[in-house]
Amino acid sequence: MVAMHLIFYTKADCCLCEGLAAKLAQVRAIALDVEERDITTQSQWWERYQYEVPVLYVVVDGKERILPRLSPRASVDQLECHLLRFGSPRPTQS
Repeated sequence: MVAMHLIFYTKADCCLCEGLAAKLAQVRAIALDVEERDITTQSQWWERYQYEVPVLYVVVDGKERILPRLSPRASVDQLECHLLRFGSPRPTQS
């Protein structure tokens, strides 16, 4: 099974954030370690993401990489495919 560390920028009372959190909890094809960051707790997060939440980053080899935004209407299966496609380590150039 694939394992993935995600950083999830969110805020309270955000229906899009709640929907994505519910879908992340239903993912079974990937072992997810989800670190939630409430943007209201840090001014720099608020400035960066106040109009963009929910935002997902994947952590690969200690580096954070933003994932493309997924439609709120996407299914759990589509979310899994999205995570596998964009969250996997990128091949290194030789």
